[in-house]
Amino acid sequence: MILLSGDFRQTLLVIPRSTAAAEINACLKASNLWRYVNKLQLSVESADNFSKQLLTIGNGRVPVDKSSGLISFPPNFCNFVSSKDELIKKVFPDIIVNHKNTKFLSERATLAAENKDVDNLNFIIQNQIAGTLYSFKSFDRLTN
Repeated sequence: MILLSGDFRQTLLVIPRSTAAAEINACLKASNLWRYVNKLQLSVESADNFSKQLLTIGNGRVPVDKSSGLISFPPNFCNFVSSKDELIKKVFPDIIVNHKNTKFLSERATLAAENKDVDNLNFIIQNQIAGTLYSFKSFDRLTN
């Protein structure tokens, strides 16, 4: 599964010495793969509420606990967990049974501020599944 986000009208590829038409034809939405993309959107109500809560936090209007220096999130901001194990159990319940179920996996994602945190969770989850672990490398440029 690959998670993409953003406004695809603003993310056209840059192709040196090409025309605007060539750049549009090279974008993801023009790809044969686009028909397989499952597009999800926040509802207006939930997006509006969530964005207001983020702005409140970002603008420093959430009270800070003087002893710890931490803020308290509103109770309806998200689902809270107290450990990585609890997070994994909530997001990927019965992963040992469901790890080959593509529908189950396509309905779940782990997002974090830093890739190393997601990598750490993936490592923990993968170690719960019996079998051989394969690692596939990717790259973003070609060499001669």
